[in-house]
Formats: sequence, structure tokens, C-alpha cells
Amino acid sequence: MIDEGYIKYEAFWLPAPEFDAVATDSLIAYRQLMYKYDLIGAYPDGIGFGNISQRNGQSNSFVISGSATGSVPMLSSAHFSLVLKTDPFLNKLWCTGPHIASSEAMSHAAFYHKLPGVKAVIHVHHEKLWKKFLFHLPTTAVEATYGSPEMVHEINRLLDDPDVVDGKLLFMAGHTDGIFAFGEDLEALSNKLISLLSAL
Repeated sequence: MIDEGYIKYEAFWLPAPEFDAVATDSLIAYRQLMYKYDLIGAYPDGIGFGNISQRNGQSNSFVISGSATGSVPMLSSAHFSLVLKTDPFLNKLWCTGPHIASSEAMSHAAFYHKLPGVKAVIHVHHEKLWKKFLFHLPTTAVEATYGSPEMVHEINRLLDDPDVVDGKLLFMAGHTDGIFAFGEDLEALSNKLISLLSAL
């Protein structure tokens, strides 16, 4: 069963005008590339999947595509949110912008908090990639569902392993088709995900 589409954390969202293009242009460009390869998009029932984020300067805040935007053919700066703070133990998230943050925002935050060198995170869905590499590459526990404190715990656990950090990929056993790529820049992450497709 596809477990996707709704926010599990308690959201404190302050609506604000859309961001300057500088804050979202590269995010939009690489999100559209992921959309082209069907790594971000929507299932036949219309439920969207996938999201993309980038660290905001030197802080742990980050700009992320908004909730339920996976099915939108072309994003604009009005489809993003700035996550200001998260508390995974209390399952709370604070964000601002024209759109509420993605349901996966809590998981994205885990990468930024754990690894100062991470500047970008992409969450995609791909059934064949997921089935091929699940438990062969770093994989979260089955009990950890998307956007949950348990998923944050699993991400933190796996990122304690330097080999996992070097590989820059996590597969999500408790989230059908779900894959995370994380690292220094969106271009490298996009290329890594696209190159995986050639392994099919």
C-alpha cells in the first residue's frame, strides 16, 4: 500500500509571499529534471510523491518543495516553504512561505542537522530501483514510516556509519518506493539518481 500524501507532524506555518527566484531557481530546475525521469510525480490515483530541498545558508534551515506538489507539472517559487525549525521528539515543525512544507520535511531536516556538509536532499520514488536495492544499499527499518519521528531516528542511526555517508543514498523499507539522496549539491545528487536508472 502506498503511504503518502499527508503531513504527520504538527505544523506551525506562517504564510508569507513567494520567495525570490534566487532562493528557488536551482531547486525548480532539478525538481523538473526529477519529474522528467518520473522520480518525482504522481501515482495513477493522483497522489503526488517526491520532494527536494536545499540548505538555507549556513544554518540548519532549508527551502523545500511544498506538500502535495509532486503532481504539479511545473513548479514556481510559490510552491516552496522555508523550514525554520524542527523538533522530531515532539514531532513539531515550524515553516514559513507561500506553501506549507512537504510531509517529508522532518526527514530532510535530519540530514541537515546530522551532517553540516549536506547542502541538498532529494526524496524520490521509483518502484524498480526500490525493489532492486532495498536492503542491498543502506535501508531504514520497516517500522519507520515516512515523515515520522521513527524515520528521523533511523536516518540518524544510519548516518552514524561513514560508509553510508559516503554512499549518499538511503532506501526506505517502511515507505513503499521511497529513496533519499543527500550531499553537497543538487547537480551531483540528480546525476547519481539518474545513473542508478541505468543499472536497471
